[in-house]
Amino acid sequence: MPGGWCNALRLLHPACRGFGVGILLSLFLSTAFAAECIVPSKPGGGFDQTCKLAQKGLGGDALRLSYLPGGIGAVAWSSIVSQRRAEPDTLVAFSGGSLLNVVLGKFGRSTGADVRWVAAVGTDYGMIAVRADSPYKSLRELVAAMQRDPAAVTIGAGGTIGSQDWIKVALVAKQAGVDPKKLRFVAFEGGGESFTALLAGHVQVVSGDVSEASLHAVSDRIRVLAVLSDARLPGALAQVPTAREQGYDVTWPIIRGLYMGPQVPDADYRRWVAAFDRMMADKSFDQLRAAHGLYPFAMTGKLLTDYVARTEENYHRQAAELGLVR
Repeated sequence: MPGGWCNALRLLHPACRGFGVGILLSLFLSTAFAAECIVPSKPGGGFDQTCKLAQKGLGGDALRLSYLPGGIGAVAWSSIVSQRRAEPDTLVAFSGGSLLNVVLGKFGRSTGADVRWVAAVGTDYGMIAVRADSPYKSLRELVAAMQRDPAAVTIGAGGTIGSQDWIKVALVAKQAGVDPKKLRFVAFEGGGESFTALLAGHVQVVSGDVSEASLHAVSDRIRVLAVLSDARLPGALAQVPTAREQGYDVTWPIIRGLYMGPQVPDADYRRWVAAFDRMMADKSFDQLRAAHGLYPFAMTGKLLTDYVARTEENYHRQAAELGLVR
């Protein structure tokens, strides 16, 4: 029997020649039976962190990561709702920004009811950052520069006009009397690319997430001007003031989690919900979540599905206030 497997594998891929049977079987089993966590962006951003957190929390070999960037999650969403609707072991990372994109119609004619929401594993918060050598030392100084000339400051963001990164800055600008549509944004495919552009000097500001910023803040290469949370956050950014402290009443919590295709059998869906319930009930998960730059938030199954529906309603209201939807 092992010889048969070995011969089959060698025939499937010539590169297998020369490997022992044990190694071949190990490679085959790990790729054939490990569940997949799709990161709907390039490596380095919040989606990547979400899948890596789930991978570690569930036990290392339970998930293999794959990357499917495009449209800040739109390509992965389309793949799941149109071609991979019933795959029982395929999960996709999402964030609050994904829900906003659904509301804005950037994922096509979809609603949150078009997928199955499995688990929210933590919450993130928006933030606004510059390079460590930037002349802007506070959010007030940055906003003052926008008031003088909205187009003079180049802002890197994940997504185009209407994305959550755009809305974060737009809400601050609007409170300061600046027309958000006059701001100069550069769109990137996720937070990883935005920070790369910032460090290279291609943009002056990044509107992104705390989990992404924490990866760079420890190296003292960036300066976070404000976190968009109700209160200051523990950890690497504990000394960073909130936007509210600096006179701008803007908060932006971002749940992070995973969804599945709409036709995944109930038994498989419940199996994954139960797996995440067990994972997040383990006390050690709190430390693991913190290590990935996220803050406590745990919700699965129907509770999460209802939460998503309410969040979509809230995002629609905010988008309407900025003239993005009717």
